[in-house]
Amino acid sequence: MDRNYSKIDRLIASIDEGLRVSTGEAPEPFRENPAGDLAPIDLDENQRRHVAGLMRINHTGEVCAQALYAGQAATARDDATRDAMQLAADEEIDHLSWCEDRLKELDSRPSVLNPFWYAGSFAIGAVAGIAGDDWSLGFVRETENQVEAHLQDHLEKLPESDTRSQAILDQMKIDEAKHAQMAQEAGARELPPPIRRAMTFTAGIMKSLVYRI
Repeated sequence: MDRNYSKIDRLIASIDEGLRVSTGEAPEPFRENPAGDLAPIDLDENQRRHVAGLMRINHTGEVCAQALYAGQAATARDDATRDAMQLAADEEIDHLSWCEDRLKELDSRPSVLNPFWYAGSFAIGAVAGIAGDDWSLGFVRETENQVEAHLQDHLEKLPESDTRSQAILDQMKIDEAKHAQMAQEAGARELPPPIRRAMTFTAGIMKSLVYRI
């Protein structure tokens, strides 16, 4: 029998999910890894550390995406908005898993700061949801637009021979653009410039820390 979950129920479930996403193994992906059977390449130690740093940033970005969507879903007023958030979150699970797989291939690990970033992103998502679904969708659109831009930047920074990382980031970039379009069509509100700048500034701090830690 279906159960109607209260906001408290959804909040508790989101906290439990957050602990698992930010500290444990990534859930099983819904789709195959885009890297598929692409042959691994030999990277020197400096290249390996650099690629691992980039993929660690992308992994943390997906942890933040899960948190943002979870916070928004927990406080969304409209069931259709909540369902759209959940669909996007499910697709982002693939990204989380693919980045984690690539980190393992590079003999590296996710950021130890992920629980901190998850908590902050969940809070932002929850506040956005409380402000209203149009604001919440505006955060989704702006977040996905910024993520799409930084994925392009990472693609340009990868070694040309690293086709496995490139394949993963290419598919992520396609998905992020789709999520931004979903938010736009669902009624996203344009965020004020100071909020967009604050998001960019915070993302910059995250990237500089997570690249190394």
